[in-house]
Amino acid sequence: MDNYKTWQIGFPICINVIMSIGAYILTTRLIPSLNNMFIKASLYGNDMNKRSTKKVPEALGVVSGCVFLITMFMFIPIPFSDYIFKNTDFPHNEFVDLLAALLSICCMVLLGFADDVLDLRWRHKLLLPTVATLPLLMVYYVNFNSTLIIIPKPLRLWLGFSKDLGIFYYLYMGMLAVFCTNAINILAGINGLEVGQSLIISISILIFNGIELTGDLWKAHKFSMYFLIPYTSTSMALLKYNWYPSQVFVGDTFCYLSGMTFAVVGIIGHFSKTTLLFFIPQILNFVYSVPQLFHLIPCPRHRLPKYNKEHDHLSPSVIIFNKSDISVLDIFVLARFIMQLLRFFCLVNWKEDNNNLITCNNLTLINFVLIMFGPMKECNLTKILMLFQIMWSVIAFVIRYPLASLFYDV
Repeated sequence: MDNYKTWQIGFPICINVIMSIGAYILTTRLIPSLNNMFIKASLYGNDMNKRSTKKVPEALGVVSGCVFLITMFMFIPIPFSDYIFKNTDFPHNEFVDLLAALLSICCMVLLGFADDVLDLRWRHKLLLPTVATLPLLMVYYVNFNSTLIIIPKPLRLWLGFSKDLGIFYYLYMGMLAVFCTNAINILAGINGLEVGQSLIISISILIFNGIELTGDLWKAHKFSMYFLIPYTSTSMALLKYNWYPSQVFVGDTFCYLSGMTFAVVGIIGHFSKTTLLFFIPQILNFVYSVPQLFHLIPCPRHRLPKYNKEHDHLSPSVIIFNKSDISVLDIFVLARFIMQLLRFFCLVNWKEDNNNLITCNNLTLINFVLIMFGPMKECNLTKILMLFQIMWSVIAFVIRYPLASLFYDV
């Protein structure tokens, strides 16, 4: 690596790290000072997994999100300082990438906070990330417009070496943003889980970016690090107050911010497939939840574990419904098939009585862990899920590097 390239990579990243440290300190001081303001604005809730009925301020993810955005706004001129001072040809495409990415993230912070305040419906939760991604997709179209994918080796005999997906590639990127934002949102409900899983994903992508800095696409990975370093620092500050016993709730704002940040770096950095590898626990949780998400069986608004006040333990929560409530529409054939698989492999607690009443656990990864390991304290449950996330990050690296040669020319 030549000296100039080292400077191009090292200087802005060092400044980014320094600014991120400042962002961490600022976030840790802002959150406790704003708690009463949020409670006075009726943005609070009760921790349903605790004996205490103390008011806990909600939507504090907006604080870490705003500090993250302010840090990125202040950082904007740093990567381009060399071009500014030397008056050389300015890289307008890189500048537009940065602004479009920030616009999409800023939109999601705004829409996420609106969701926390207005309690939007699920159809809006699906629509909002799609709308927020449009600026990013337009910039991708103008600067890259590359919709060509390389076909894995086992399929090349039938599909050829590569395939141009055209408009379908843009649909995939839009769906990626929707999935990332909502996948974190549905794997939630216990102290520290939303921020914890997002931090592990962020650090995993940062490690991947660091490995790839020596490759041909180093600019894309440097771009990703610009966003993920301050995101990680502000999220660490938020986790300090959201960890068990939680002093604040992060709200949908943080889930939207996190999902869009990961989607942005994956799309602009051209490693969206690798990004999805770090979302395997979220994908498993989504697949496990499909029967309820698509209303094959009734889906309550909250699918939190059941709290036992006497023993201070969490156990799997259940839904009780009549056989007649099960959907028979053909559109849910896939969901029915998944449900049958879950029952066959004993992955759900399914009981039927003589009155045609069915008792089934709520289909979340959180409840599944409780089925496998039994009732436990909330903090231990979070730790198990974090270890599960770390385990799959390690597997993702194994898939991305040692096993990649089985499917692609590397």
